[in-house]
Amino acid sequence: MSPYKLVFWKACHLPIELEHRAWWALRQLNLDSEAAGTSRVIELHELDEFRYHAFERTRLYKDIINMIHGRNIIERNFKHGDTVLLYNSRLRLFPCKLKSRWSGPFRVVEIQPTVAVEIAASNDSRTFKVNGHRLKYYVGMEEAKEVAVTHLIEPPQLSVL
Repeated sequence: MSPYKLVFWKACHLPIELEHRAWWALRQLNLDSEAAGTSRVIELHELDEFRYHAFERTRLYKDIINMIHGRNIIERNFKHGDTVLLYNSRLRLFPCKLKSRWSGPFRVVEIQPTVAVEIAASNDSRTFKVNGHRLKYYVGMEEAKEVAVTHLIEPPQLSVL
């Protein structure tokens, strides 16, 4: 037993022994350093080609998604006097899923060169500016309609003997 193993409880391998074992492993596996180098270069080229194809597929996917998104965008060109509804994203008075967040109707007073639109309530003279993306056309009724209410008459109950 070597003094090193007595002190540290493991075998001591000198660098010469490790180098000898590495050459022995190369001879056993019959590896050629030239062939290993060329195969490594080929693998790196295949990896670059794989990255290129992944990049192309990602670009095509993004183009398709942008086209689908652009097809669903509604062009809204408001004019002076249009009747619009305003989307209120901060409405938290009645936390209900079915509560509509669209308020209005408002009428368009002025259109700014940017996306801003100046609107006013139909019964008020005060105006305020809002983002044009928060507006949509109001296609409601101009005059109130009367609704006729009909009552259902229940059929007579049949008695069983």
